Formats: sequence, C-alpha cells, structure tokens
Amino acid sequence: MLYLSRNRLTFPLLSTGLALCCAIIAILAGLGNRREWWDFRTGLSILKWAAYAEVVVIAVSVVGIIMSAFRKRKIALAYFLIGSVISMFALGIPLYIWITASHVPPIHDITTDTENPPRFIEILKARRDAPNPPEYGGPDLAARQHKAYPDIKPLILDSTPSRAFDLAAAAAAGMGWKIVSVNRTAGIIEATDTTFWFGFKDDVIIRVSPDAQGSRIDMRSVSRVGVSDLGTNAKRIRNYLKKLVQS
Repeated sequence: MLYLSRNRLTFPLLSTGLALCCAIIAILAGLGNRREWWDFRTGLSILKWAAYAEVVVIAVSVVGIIMSAFRKRKIALAYFLIGSVISMFALGIPLYIWITASHVPPIHDITTDTENPPRFIEILKARRDAPNPPEYGGPDLAARQHKAYPDIKPLILDSTPSRAFDLAAAAAAGMGWKIVSVNRTAGIIEATDTTFWFGFKDDVIIRVSPDAQGSRIDMRSVSRVGVSDLGTNAKRIRNYLKKLVQS
C-alpha cells in the first residue's frame, strides 16, 4: 500500500518540482546577465523558454487539481496547487515584461529637453562598447517621446543656479546611483544606475542652467543596451524630479 501511495504522488511531485525548477531558471536568467555569465539576449531567451515551460506546468496542474479533487486525493491535490501557485508567480514576471513592452514605445533615450538634450561627457568612456549610441536620435525620437510621455518636461526652481545645483547633486546622491561626475562650473551631473534584476546599466545626466524664474533642471536617461527600456528611463526621470521638488 505504501508503494502504491508513493506511485500516486510521483506525478504531482514531478509537476511541483518542475514548477520550482522553472521558477529558479527564470530568476537566474536575469542574475546570470548581471553576473556576466551570458549577455542580456541569452538571459531574455532563457526567461522566455522558462515561461513557456511554466504555462505547460500550469495546464498540467489544473488537470491534476481537477482529477485529485474528483478522486479525493488530498496530498496530490496539495502538490498540484503548490506547483500551480509557483508557476503562476514565475510566469507573472515575463508576463509583466510583455504587457509593459506592448504599452510603451520601443525607445530607450528619454530627456526633458528634446531640442537641446544634455550631452554626456565623462560617461562616454564607459559607453564606448555599448550597443546604444550616446548621440540623441533627433526629431523622430522626440516626437515618439512627446506622444508617449507628455509629462516629461524641464523643472523650474525658484532658486539661484548655485543653490539649485546643490539640491540637484544632493538628490542625485540620494537616488542610489553611481555618481560619475559633478561639474559645478558646467552645471552638469553624470551618473549610472544599475537595474536590480538583469543589472542593466542606464546612464543619467542632469543639467542645471539659469532661468528667468531662477533655475532650470534638465535631465536625460539613456539605456546602454536594448531597443525598448520598458518605460524605465521615463520613470527614473519622474522619480528624480519628484525627489528634487520635495528636497
């Protein structure tokens, strides 16, 4: 009887184990890129196939849940439920990426000043081998940004340029970025932000200039790799300017 009981649990256990393995693989897809075990394209491919496997596991788990409930096999039912929950959680990550990518334009360079975007200086060395160029994409990119992110605009502060620069530098330091350059004379701050999971590096430049009302803050955030940034650069600009206003 014990042998038969174990046989009945073999498939539920395998299903749950596969769900867990796929979830671990999905997590490693990003961490492997961050650790430079492979490039981001390989990581995204691994994530994609892990997601496909999770869909299969979910389908099998649903069938297993129905059959286990009908036959009143509580332990098998529990395993199938655990496997389905793990799979749905792991599938949620690539599903979120896919949904986000379908709702934002395929651009990776966002700035508050599309007519005269801040130009990188010190960060150019770090971007030397980056697939995405540091030069701005011109009117076509500007048009797509304005359509997708109409709220991304310069920030005007009722402060002297010197005071505004101090506030801008302090806010940048508080964002958790790696500060590359702080040039008070030029009114330029350059930094690099690294995303949590895949470890993507996005470069940031902040420009402080005089304005009739006090000072004008412009910002630009550019991804080093990838056609689409999934809205990350626009979000980064919003968060920084909000922090600066609250400082």
